[in-house]
Amino acid sequence: MIKKYLPWLICLLYFINPYDVVPDFLLGLGWLDDLVVFGLVLWWVSRLKRAYQASSTSSAYARKGQEAPGKQEAPEEDPYKILGVERGASRQEITGAYKRLAVQYHPDKVQHLGKEFQELAHKKFVAIQKAHDMLMK
Repeated sequence: MIKKYLPWLICLLYFINPYDVVPDFLLGLGWLDDLVVFGLVLWWVSRLKRAYQASSTSSAYARKGQEAPGKQEAPEEDPYKILGVERGASRQEITGAYKRLAVQYHPDKVQHLGKEFQELAHKKFVAIQKAHDMLMK
């Protein structure tokens, strides 16, 4: 709730504050800094609104067990290619490749990296798990 009203509170305090960057008694020029502050507040609020709408849309689809309209899964790749083993590999080779890749791409192993790398590692880890499950059946 504070995120919703904080920009407007800052804007109001700036308008009633007697000290401006450019004094208001200079007509036209003095109001220019007020318009800039008002524009920045509008920009900030629109960013917050877009972020809220995006999160509520994706969470609504997640609750229904569906995927958001803009998100489409990539076509599945060959599980042998994902795990880096040849066709006809033994169960031990598949399990060994799975364990090696799982350690390398496990989300806990990349916590020190940025959020983008964590998301990529998570996607890769899920693909590795799916490939392993498909080959073990």
